[in-house]
Amino acid sequence: MDFLISTAHAQQAGAAAPNPIVQLLPLIGLIVLFYFMLIRPQMKRNKEHKQLIASLSKGDEVITAGGLTGSVTDLGDEYVKLQIADGVVITVQRQSVSSVLPKGSLKSI
Repeated sequence: MDFLISTAHAQQAGAAAPNPIVQLLPLIGLIVLFYFMLIRPQMKRNKEHKQLIASLSKGDEVITAGGLTGSVTDLGDEYVKLQIADGVVITVQRQSVSSVLPKGSLKSI
């Protein structure tokens, strides 16, 4: 019986605690990976979309998030009026404009 107790004590004494920095390294690596793969590109897209919304002007041909295409006829702080057909003008939120088309694109559609 003394043999079992002495070997158990010997095994505990020899084990060293790992460095806490080494244990946190995979977590830090995941955070850096998430930042460069998910967060940073999303922030860049948001910045580009804000610039697009701010640069809208009368006569621009745009596509909304819902897929409507039209020409900007009037601009407000929060809303944009789009002419989607002859005599048909709708009001949409500025944030719903997803892209600006090159001039003359609506005639070819």
